[in-house]
Amino acid sequence: MQKILIIGNCGAGKTCFAIQLAKKLGLPVVHLDSLFWLPDWVQRERDDFDKLLQTELEKPRWLMDGNYNRTLPLRLQYADTVIHLNYNRWICLYRVIRRSFLKEEHAQGCQSKIDLSFLWYVFYKYPQYNRFSSMALKGQFPSLEWIEIRSPFEAKNFLDKKLIPD
Repeated sequence: MQKILIIGNCGAGKTCFAIQLAKKLGLPVVHLDSLFWLPDWVQRERDDFDKLLQTELEKPRWLMDGNYNRTLPLRLQYADTVIHLNYNRWICLYRVIRRSFLKEEHAQGCQSKIDLSFLWYVFYKYPQYNRFSSMALKGQFPSLEWIEIRSPFEAKNFLDKKLIPD
């Protein structure tokens, strides 16, 4: 486990999980939100984001969190492990709403905020997309280690047991 992708719905806790696992494994963390978003939710130019991402992917070791479906096939080519935080949509929805009320910073200079289209994505769109895409991607990248974590309890157990690098 030297190049790990953490994927999952918004509110699943990808960033927190990534920070904790990276600390245990001694891996540098790459937050895709920090590459994609400029302060005040301004999107970075696509080419600039792609160049930053490519630079990170070519490094020998990393733990990368975030979805960004457009770049997922590219990231899978570099990864050796995928950890999917595949939580119940209600958990994710609750966490997204809580995060917006707590005004947590999502990416540097970007405070969490929500609107109806974002809530719709969390509750309907991501779970629907995920049901088909993860099965298809597993078939396209059979050499990757795929780990599915289905609850915060499973995530805690995984982190508690992952005390030393493989």
